[in-house]
Amino acid sequence: MHATLPLLTETDFPPLRRAQLETLQLNLGYRCNQACLHCHVNAGPKRTEVMNGDTVAAVIDFLDNSAVRTLDLTGGAPELNPHFRALVGAARARGIGVIDRCNLTVLFEDGQQDTVRFLAGHSVKVVASMPCYLKENVDAQRGNGVFGKSIAALRLLNAAGYARTGSGLELDLVYNPQGATLPPPQQALEADYRRRLADDYGIVFNRLLTLANMPINRFGSTLLSRGEFDSYMELLRSAHRDENLDAVMCRTLISVDWRGYVYDCDFNQMLDLPLQLDQRPRLHISDVQGTALNGCPVRVAQHCYACTAGQGSSCGGALER
Repeated sequence: MHATLPLLTETDFPPLRRAQLETLQLNLGYRCNQACLHCHVNAGPKRTEVMNGDTVAAVIDFLDNSAVRTLDLTGGAPELNPHFRALVGAARARGIGVIDRCNLTVLFEDGQQDTVRFLAGHSVKVVASMPCYLKENVDAQRGNGVFGKSIAALRLLNAAGYARTGSGLELDLVYNPQGATLPPPQQALEADYRRRLADDYGIVFNRLLTLANMPINRFGSTLLSRGEFDSYMELLRSAHRDENLDAVMCRTLISVDWRGYVYDCDFNQMLDLPLQLDQRPRLHISDVQGTALNGCPVRVAQHCYACTAGQGSSCGGALER
């Protein structure tokens, strides 16, 4: 696989500084039951990196000593981590909201038969990968049969109350472009999703989140193989909008990898660009307990233009509302 970091380090991206920390995003490991083309994590069934119990305990200690109000769980497939449920329970017992970034098909894996009931019982917000409402597009990006399983999983979530009026159970869907293009306007695409999924499958959801593909790891390597890397980077840079800088997720979020090391965002984590503080080369989650990060510089590189291009892009969808 082609390395993209050497092509991204030299940058003219504007400097950023942190605001109040609100979200702890936790990568519970790179093991996944899928291996999607656009995956910036390079996750897959053969990956063995999984967060262990000691690191989970350090995370819980951090939750006890910070003002974080949201725990954002990702992977891989976070549900495959053996400590997933204990971590969810600990966060909810502390009044902290939990997001599960679910690929949907994992709900049909061995041992996951009651996962939907568990998520609903703990009022976990589900953010589900659904790159299109058309079977051929989803299967092309994520593998044969993924669309059918995804529809079945969404029906299970709806049946458990997700996205139903008055349930309090939130279900958001995530769109990624098929290739080296920017996402279309989020509001218009959401309307298309809402109509097609309701009419064709009887499925409802709360919001659609549009995310730009990051030019790193598997997707970045594919761009290099196709000779599209430079043109995609130019697309991102030319579409940059300064007004998106105030809302980028790295200002109010830290990302923690499966070993417990801290990064400004999930994308920097995948490029192994650790959060930098007090000249220390790498920080563990146990090192930042009680540490004020407000005002600290964010580590930026050329890939950051993917978050500020056009309507903007973050783990919460478009920055422009």
